[in-house]
Amino acid sequence: MSHSAMHSDMRGPNCWQCRFFAVSWDPRLPYACRSMGFKTKVLPAIEVLRTDGLPCQSFTPRAPAAAAAPQAPAALEPGRKNEASTRSMSTRLWQA
Repeated sequence: MSHSAMHSDMRGPNCWQCRFFAVSWDPRLPYACRSMGFKTKVLPAIEVLRTDGLPCQSFTPRAPAAAAAPQAPAALEPGRKNEASTRSMSTRLWQA
């Protein structure tokens, strides 16, 4: 579905269906947008509309659940480190 089709009903995009939407660990700022890198009290699309006056331009639909299902980690050989455990994840988000 195209971005313009997602906004045609004048309600803007649904963050819950966006691949960049995340739920934050912070109870004061429970929602986050990974695309724009911020946390907020309200859904990110509402914050973007309030700030820019335009619907969110970063909306990208989530992949279907079957395609997005994580695969089980491969068994480790003794003495070998798991690649996933050595990667660091970015947690830097600015607050709206």
